[in-house]
Amino acid sequence: MADKKPSALNINFKPNLSGIGEQFNGLQGKHPGLWPSLPKILLLIGIFVALLAVVYGAYVRTQLEDLDRGRQDEEKLKGEYKDRIKKAVNLDALKRQKEEVAQFVTTLEKQLPSKSEMDALLSDINQAGVGRGLQFELFKPGSVMAREYYAELPIAVKVNGQYHDVGAFTSDIANLPRIVTLNNLNIELNEKTGLLSMDATAKTFRYLDAEEIAAARREALKKNPPTAGATPAAGGAK
Repeated sequence: MADKKPSALNINFKPNLSGIGEQFNGLQGKHPGLWPSLPKILLLIGIFVALLAVVYGAYVRTQLEDLDRGRQDEEKLKGEYKDRIKKAVNLDALKRQKEEVAQFVTTLEKQLPSKSEMDALLSDINQAGVGRGLQFELFKPGSVMAREYYAELPIAVKVNGQYHDVGAFTSDIANLPRIVTLNNLNIELNEKTGLLSMDATAKTFRYLDAEEIAAARREALKKNPPTAGATPAAGGAK
């Protein structure tokens, strides 16, 4: 008896698209609870996606931004930490530099006379010229110009003398223990006398006392009052 071959399984699946489409007809005006199952499922999926978007926008995105700021702060703190480590390693050298700067500032302050020493300094300038045999045609101190921490006094000077004496006078001025500078030099030869005539503005400086510094700051505030919300810089004279 011959074996019968099984016949091939014939599967022909055709989705009922018309039935799916019919579920979406007539939904307008109906309560969602009365919708067919497929529209309900799609509606729930849409609501879920919308909720995820709201949660992401309200919470997750904020957390991500906070995380980015935290990373930036971390990098900044790492940089500050490295700088402090370098300073700690070089602390002894920085202390030595600070001491050297303080000594330099002290030396400069000693070169600036006080208010009471100005008359003696003016006498030293005059004696420097007389000691070299120069003749003063003009020796006129001008008005004191106050700066932030020091005062500047210009002195109009005109002297006559021999070439070497005039040169020695300028050298003596440069070697005074106090700071004196010669500015706007103009040297001419007097053909009648054979002497040099030197016009110059000698400038000397003195430091301001605490009262003068306070008065100068008050005057500066009057001219340039601070804007609203600005914090005035604190500081005091030593």
